[in-house]
Amino acid sequence: MLSVSDETTEAPVDHFAQRLVFRPEDAGYEAEIAGMQTGFATRPDLVLGAESADDVVAAVAYAAGAGLPVGVQATGHGVPGPSEGGVLISTRRMDSVRIDPGACTAAIGAGARWGQVVEAAVEHGLAPLNGTAPSVGAVGYTLGGGLGILGREFGYAADHVRSVDVVTGDGVLRHVTRDSDPELFWGLLGGGAQLGVVTELEIGLVPVARLYGGALTFDGRAVDPAAVLRGYEAWTRALPDEVTSSLAALVYPDLPQLPPHLRGSYLVLIRVAFTGSEAEGERLVAPLREIGPTVSDTLREMPYAESPSIHGDPDFPHAFYGDNAVLSTLDVDAAGDILALTGPDAAAMHILQLNHLGGALTRPAGNAVPYREAGWLLRLLSPLDGTDVEAHRKAHAEAFGLVARQTLGRSLNFVFGGSDRPQGLYDPETRKRLAGLKATYDPANLFRRNYSVG
Repeated sequence: MLSVSDETTEAPVDHFAQRLVFRPEDAGYEAEIAGMQTGFATRPDLVLGAESADDVVAAVAYAAGAGLPVGVQATGHGVPGPSEGGVLISTRRMDSVRIDPGACTAAIGAGARWGQVVEAAVEHGLAPLNGTAPSVGAVGYTLGGGLGILGREFGYAADHVRSVDVVTGDGVLRHVTRDSDPELFWGLLGGGAQLGVVTELEIGLVPVARLYGGALTFDGRAVDPAAVLRGYEAWTRALPDEVTSSLAALVYPDLPQLPPHLRGSYLVLIRVAFTGSEAEGERLVAPLREIGPTVSDTLREMPYAESPSIHGDPDFPHAFYGDNAVLSTLDVDAAGDILALTGPDAAAMHILQLNHLGGALTRPAGNAVPYREAGWLLRLLSPLDGTDVEAHRKAHAEAFGLVARQTLGRSLNFVFGGSDRPQGLYDPETRKRLAGLKATYDPANLFRRNYSVG
């Protein structure tokens, strides 16, 4: 393991304000490395709090000179697993958002969260291709591809990037566009943080000011979850691209911290986002309402600013383990078996989610986001509450094994917690091209400690 001695930290201390240099013994160290994921410890020997692109340049140059691995973290949503040593660049302070309403673009800093971008864009009747949680880092999410709530209509967030400002392994800040450096531009979008530290993205916005959306929630003990799944899958077969949806199933623990109506409940939810009219939305979701009685129906027309209410993702730090499988097609019988494995009789709590893909997500866009032919994404998320990570790994392996025949690979955006294995993140051709870029722009393999993709 490479570590940072007091002598080797003199260089960054000279460049950074003393208050933004953190060692494990410093009072502000724990707060600086804290993020949304609390289940896995990241213990870098040195944390540098960047406030500008120049700070990132200095941090990367220092690490390169010292031969130390570099990680980057904005919000800490996507920590891949425990790690120690090296240098962590914290970009949370680089959270600027600038909207150009005439060009329908946004320039977003490395630490900006999607909630900030949405808030700035909606003032102009525009929307970014954001995900479900406002607290997720916009840049990390986009570098991993970015599967958003409007994905079937507009594609991945990475498909809408206009330019990338990135500090590569040689300590050079580069402004990269499709025209200036098409191969590096290709690899940065979908390749995650393995080629450098991105300091700013310019992204395209879409003219969406409102949508029809919400969730239908079924009581999984009163309505057969497998029947909900079958009804949902059948419903997706003839949808227009303007509808993006997902199904989720989870068992709430019987804890006093939860509202009484949630304690011990088993819920199956269908979430919908549609950019057409409310009348057409009502017509489209009518078959879903016929599946069975619901305990909650929040489908309605809403301003885009309220779109996070569709999924209601938690906004507080917590511990979790997760993984995913990108599927060519959905075997409803196998998916039903996974529902049973992860339902009320499971040894631990699991959250299952199925994302319906297709539409614009299948269109080539000149970037490294793989598996465009996929029809579905299966995700499993398991809260960690003193439970053994290895037990979760085994449970996930059993579940994903049931859909092995349909599995194309895995999505970088949803490799959470202990799932830091690289297998399946890219198809062979994409992996080969990314390896070539890695050899060119980071031959010393500085960026091998990617603490977070969001």
